[in-house]
Amino acid sequence: MRVPPFHRYRRFSQISAVFVLGMVAGSVLYNSIFHAGYNALWMDNLELRIEIEQYQKDIKTLKKYNNSSTVIREIKLRTESTTDKDGNEALDTVTEKEIISKMTKDLAPMRGRSMFEIDTDGKLARLLLDGKIYIVRDKEYAVSIRTMLVMEGVLQIWVEIHPNRR
Repeated sequence: MRVPPFHRYRRFSQISAVFVLGMVAGSVLYNSIFHAGYNALWMDNLELRIEIEQYQKDIKTLKKYNNSSTVIREIKLRTESTTDKDGNEALDTVTEKEIISKMTKDLAPMRGRSMFEIDTDGKLARLLLDGKIYIVRDKEYAVSIRTMLVMEGVLQIWVEIHPNRR
């Protein structure tokens, strides 16, 4: 039995190898674009879920304390932007919102307290939260309180969040 000479099929095997490599490269490119889009969609979805949960808690407490005007009905946490040593943003928005949701759970006992007793409550909040370390996605973040303000039943707290340095 004779084996046909391979030089006849060399051009065909080169073309088919380039075609297969093009298919692999195209699938890698398509998969990376798909995953980047899916990751952006997932991040947006997670942000919106955290906001919805926060709004539901706010609605519940506002319904509970809607008749009294001298109590803290709502707690708003605001973050000041922090940058790392390269000048980039230190946190992504999902991590920031997760830390804020954990902080609101820690500050939940302050809802319904009298606004006129904020001096003792403010000291308590500073002692509880200033320098507290939160763990999000296996990374540690330290929180420092910058400003606290009570006005019309809303306690607003400005915090600075940065990665914990040991």
